[in-house]
Parts: sequence; C-alpha cells; structure tokens
Amino acid sequence: MEQRQPLAPYLMLALALVGIADAFYLAHASYTGASLSCAIFEGCNTVARSAYSHVFGTPLSYFGVMFYLYMIGVAGLLAYDPRGRGIRLGALLYAAVGVCYSIYFEYLQVFVIHAICIYCLASAILTLLLLGAAWWHFRQFSQA
Repeated sequence: MEQRQPLAPYLMLALALVGIADAFYLAHASYTGASLSCAIFEGCNTVARSAYSHVFGTPLSYFGVMFYLYMIGVAGLLAYDPRGRGIRLGALLYAAVGVCYSIYFEYLQVFVIHAICIYCLASAILTLLLLGAAWWHFRQFSQA
C-alpha cells in the first residue's frame, strides 16, 4: 500500500511564508522608520512605536522574522522526514512557545497600549494556525 505524503508540513510552510512576509514588513518599517499602512485598525504605528515593541533594543519584528525562518526550516525537515519524532516535537514546542508570546503581546496591545496592530494580530493568528498544523502532524504520526 502506498504511503501518502502528509499535508501538515506543506501547510506549515505556507503559513510560515505568509508570516515571514508579515514580520519582514514590520521589520523593514522598524529599520527605516517608515509608518505602517493600517487599513483596518488605526493602532499599528502606536503599537510599533510603543516601549513594548523592543526587547533589549531589538525590534520584536526581528524576532518574528527569526521565528518564521525557523518554522520554514522545520516544515522542510518534516516534509523530508515526516516521522522524525524529535522534529515533530520540536515543531510542536516551538509553535507553542510562539503562541504563548503572541498571547502576551496581544494582551499588551489591548490592555496596556490600548491600540491594535493588524499585522501583529495576523502574526498571532498565523502562529496559532502553525501550532494547530504542528499538533495535527504530531498526532498523525504518533498513532501510526
């Protein structure tokens, strides 16, 4: 019987590519000092210029770029070796850490900064979807 290639790593790759585009836009704006284009919420620039937008002097968007680059690498490894337990567990844990940070950053936006950045919200949703895909893949091959 022929084994089908799992879909989750490719879904993770697509989500991470969208995420890196989002994070790169924020990183570019942070690096150049350009204003963000906010179509839905007016708080993008408020959030991006807040005291909470940097950690140790480094814009959070740079960490977002690194997060999504890592997820692209993990998705590629999962596509190559879908049964690798360490890779599956690493993807799941890393995505879970990303979701925890996203929850914290969304909390800061709503309750501390009192402004919402649509790009940050999109990143949080993408990270949650990455966790879902990583969980789906982990469970799929834990039962096999």
